Amino acid sequence: MENNIFILGPVFIPLLAAILCLPAARNNRIQRIIALISGALAWGSAAMVLYDNLQNNQIQIYRMGGWQPPYGIVFVGDLLSATFVLMTTTILFAGILYVYHSKDKSANYPAFVPSFLMMCAGLGGAFFTGDIFTLFVFIELTVISSVVLVATSDNPLGLEAAMKYLLISGLGTLFLLIGIAAFYITFGTLNMADIGRLLQLAGDDFPLLTQAAVVMLMSAFLLKSAVFPFHFWQPDFHTTAPTAVGAMLSSVVVKIGIYGIIRLLTLFFVPEDALILDNVLLILGLIGIFFGSLAALRTYHAKRILAYSTFGQIGFILVGLGWGTATAMVGAIVYAVNHAFIKSSLLMLTGVVSSKTKTKTGDLVNMVGVGKSMRMNGLLYFLGGLALSGVPPMNGFISKLSLIQGGISTENWWSIGLVVGSGLLTLLYMMRTWSLIFQQKPNENTAQLKPAGEGDRLYAPALLILICVGLGLYARPLVELVQLTVDQIIVPSNYIQAVLGG
Repeated sequence: MENNIFILGPVFIPLLAAILCLPAARNNRIQRIIALISGALAWGSAAMVLYDNLQNNQIQIYRMGGWQPPYGIVFVGDLLSATFVLMTTTILFAGILYVYHSKDKSANYPAFVPSFLMMCAGLGGAFFTGDIFTLFVFIELTVISSVVLVATSDNPLGLEAAMKYLLISGLGTLFLLIGIAAFYITFGTLNMADIGRLLQLAGDDFPLLTQAAVVMLMSAFLLKSAVFPFHFWQPDFHTTAPTAVGAMLSSVVVKIGIYGIIRLLTLFFVPEDALILDNVLLILGLIGIFFGSLAALRTYHAKRILAYSTFGQIGFILVGLGWGTATAMVGAIVYAVNHAFIKSSLLMLTGVVSSKTKTKTGDLVNMVGVGKSMRMNGLLYFLGGLALSGVPPMNGFISKLSLIQGGISTENWWSIGLVVGSGLLTLLYMMRTWSLIFQQKPNENTAQLKPAGEGDRLYAPALLILICVGLGLYARPLVELVQLTVDQIIVPSNYIQAVLGG
C-alpha cells in the first residue's frame, strides 16, 4: 500500500511529543503525560502497519513529498521492520510508564523526557527508512539522545561512560559514512531497494568498492550491537544509564545492528559473499555467547551482569544468522524479539530494587537480602530469569527451541552442542543473582532500605513479564509471523518491487 500514513506514527509522534514537552520544561508531570500519550499512539501506529501488512499481504510504504524512488526519501514497512517497530514501541510505552512513576533526579531534568522521546523516534526511523543515508541520520539521533540521557544519570560515572561511548560511536559513524559514500560513488543512489536492484543486475561482476562498502557497513552494525571485538564500551554505558534508558539500550538499541545485518544479508549480498559472512557471524556469535556468559558469572553488580548478558544473547542471534538457512533466520528473529521483552523487564526490576535502597546500590554485596520482603518483585524477577535462561513455559524457551531447530536444519552439530551447553551458564548467573537479592537474609553489608516503597514502578516490568509469559504459553502467532517475515525478506525482489514498482 502506498503512502500509508501509519508508517510515520512511530517516528513523528514521539518527535512531535518531544517538541511539545519543551514548553512544559518546568512541569515534569505534564511532560510525562505527553510522553505516555505519544507512546500509546506510536504503538497503535506500529500495530496498524503490521496489521495492514498481514491483511493486504503487501509491503507498506510512504513516499516523502510524493517523490518516486529512488529519488527522495521513502519509508518502508515490510514485515521485518514492522515487527521490530512494534517491539520497540511496546518497550517504549513500558519505559515511559516506568519514568512516569520514577523519582530519580535524572528523570526530573527538563531535557530527560524529550531526549527519551527523540531516542525512540530515532529507533522507529532507523527501522522504517528505505534510504541508507537517512538510516545514518536516525542512528545518530538515537546515539546523541542516549548519550545525553546517560550523561545526566544519577550515577556519578554516567558522564564518563557517555563520553566513552560518544568516542567509540564516532568510529562506527566513520565506518557507516565510508560505506554509504562507497555505495553512492558506485551506484549513484542511496535508496536501499535501488542498490539491491543494481547488485542483482551486476551478478558476479559487481564493482570492487561494493565489497569495501559492505565491510564498512557490517563493521558499523557490529559496533552498534556491541559484538566482539566492538564490545568494550557497552558494560559501562548500559550499567550507568538511568533504568528506563538502560532497558531501551540493552533490549532495543542494540537491535539496530542486528536489523542492519539482516538487511545486508537479504538485500545486498550475493550468495558467495553471504557464505563467507555466515562463517564470520557464526564464530563471532559463539565468542559472544561464552564471553558474555562467563563475564556475567564473574561480575558482582546486578545491572552489569545484565549488560554482559546482552553480549551472550546477541551471540545467540548471530549464531542463528550465521547458520545461514531460512529456518535458522526464523530462530534468530524470534530470539531477537523475545530477548527485547525479557531484558528490558529484568533491568526495570533491578532498578526498582536498587532505588529502594538509600544508596541506590547495584553491588550484589550490598544487595544481599534487600528484596526478601519484595515478594512480587522477586516473583517477577524469577520469571524473567527463567525466560532469559530458556526454561519453559517462558518465551525464552521458544527462542532457544526455534534457534536449535534452525541449527538442526544445517546439521552443524558442534555449534549446536555449544549453543545448548551455554544455556546452562545463563541459568547459573540468573539464579545466583535472584537467590542473593530475594532469597538470602540481609547481613551486615546489606544496604539500608528507604522507609517508603515504590511499588507503582512495578507496573512497567509486570506488563513486560506478562508479555513474556504470553509469548511462551501461546507462541504460535509470533513464530508464524516471523516465518512469514523470513519468506518475504529472503526474496529481495519483494522489497525491491514494493519500493521501486514494476
